Amino acid sequence: MNNSQFDAGSINEIKPGKTKRVDAANGKRILVCNVDGEFYAVDDRCTHEDSSLYLGCLKGERIHCSLHGGEFSVKTGVALAEPAEIALQTYPVRIEDGRILISC
Repeated sequence: MNNSQFDAGSINEIKPGKTKRVDAANGKRILVCNVDGEFYAVDDRCTHEDSSLYLGCLKGERIHCSLHGGEFSVKTGVALAEPAEIALQTYPVRIEDGRILISC
């Protein structure tokens, strides 16, 4: 696994309960989620039908896929509601000088 790090923006850009989709240098789309001031990063694509999770809703640590209703934990990537069964890839997040840094 390539362990490159990129800057996903300022912590002030993503309010609690909100998400931001970012493009990593390797062409991957990653969803950055603010859960009560803690930041998490997961793949932006639902593992059930390859739909963008950016279009879904974040409630607590759960991201809801708008296509078929699958849900995932943004903290662990685990699929929490059918039809989703396969976990999302998660990425380490570090905050430095108010910037969100993601390793992928």
